[in-house]
Amino acid sequence: MHMYDIIQKKKEKGVLSKAEIDFVINGLMRDEIADYQISALLMAICLNGMTAEETADLTLAMVQSGSVADLSPISEIKVDKHSTGGVGDKTTLITAPIVASLGVPVAKMAGRGLGHTGGTIDKLESVPGLRTQFSYNEFLKLVKETGICVASQYGSLAPADKKIYAIRDATATVDSIPLIASSVMSKKIAAGADCILLDVKTGNGAFMKTIDDSICLAQTMVDIGKKAGKKAIALITDMNKPLGFAIGNSLEVIEACETLKGIGPKDLTDLSIELAAYMLFLAGKGSLEGCRSMARDALYSGRALSKLAQMVDAQGGDSAYIKNPKLFKTTQFSMPIRANQSGYVHEMDCSLFGRASSILGAGRDNLESDIDYAAGIILHKKTGDYANEKDTLAVMYSSDEKKLLEAKSILESAFALSPQKPPSTPLIYKVIS
Repeated sequence: MHMYDIIQKKKEKGVLSKAEIDFVINGLMRDEIADYQISALLMAICLNGMTAEETADLTLAMVQSGSVADLSPISEIKVDKHSTGGVGDKTTLITAPIVASLGVPVAKMAGRGLGHTGGTIDKLESVPGLRTQFSYNEFLKLVKETGICVASQYGSLAPADKKIYAIRDATATVDSIPLIASSVMSKKIAAGADCILLDVKTGNGAFMKTIDDSICLAQTMVDIGKKAGKKAIALITDMNKPLGFAIGNSLEVIEACETLKGIGPKDLTDLSIELAAYMLFLAGKGSLEGCRSMARDALYSGRALSKLAQMVDAQGGDSAYIKNPKLFKTTQFSMPIRANQSGYVHEMDCSLFGRASSILGAGRDNLESDIDYAAGIILHKKTGDYANEKDTLAVMYSSDEKKLLEAKSILESAFALSPQKPPSTPLIYKVIS
């Protein structure tokens, strides 16, 4: 078997066998295949696609390239959730404690932000003292004792995906549905949960810009889960405007805490309850409507907030910040963005909000960049809201005054105002099960 022949086969739109895919991943991990050959194969896949069988075989080969978390010492059904990435998406901070407070263990591996999307780990680490890196035994102990732990992904989980993603990022082969699906699902399967809920974002702030592409990605990932023996459901959710009003690390933790007190934004509250309900449903806690009712009760009763505080304490953080978010550090500088005319907010470009937030210090251009945990944006108007000329549309926060000026023009262009009120759009477009 030769890499040249495999590249040629895929270039000619052939279907790769499991043996050929295993050969590629094994050779990659042993450094026996050159990066330029992997790049050529990835480009051929990007242009010609993969069958469902090929995509599943690629996923499972990447799973087997490293260790698989053994969560069997936790006897209950374990459910994981994954979002394909959005702006202002802090639902894990809400759904995970809701689900854990209802007796379903949440053993979650999460990531850091990169580009215009935020990362759950960065948000959690804005809480003073909180740890997210644990050994396997520590991670398991925390889940068994508190019912919940959100941790950084182990380096030994799906290491082939990490190598392939680095090449995809440098060769313009990121936007391929089979490659996205196999990347996401290899990490989720290796993380060891029994059931996986997928929140697939669609719109201008998502990797998938159209609903059709989002449905295709969601169906591909659900099918992979089925082949791997996992129960999986995907929700197609809107990302044509930021979720909630806060964008930035500690700002989003504060908004998550407000939501767990029952006073959060409606879109964030509604989506978090729906995601939690599907996680409970996957875990066999009852009918979907019954699970919605349980999720609402856990949120509005304060039990989920208490569970988040318990998790923060267990992971070394100061839960006083969860109970009283006013303790979070604030930035020295702020600047409002004002409407230059009267009208309805007709469109919001989520990718620009994410980029502006990153410039302010809330994100990173590479994995080694430092973060200003207090930096970010608070929205005052969203799509469908009316603004008078000079009304505040958003306020930027940063510890560096120069960054406010740099982000200002980007954020101003992220809002489009119109005399006509835009049609309303659903928060959830479709469920794939």
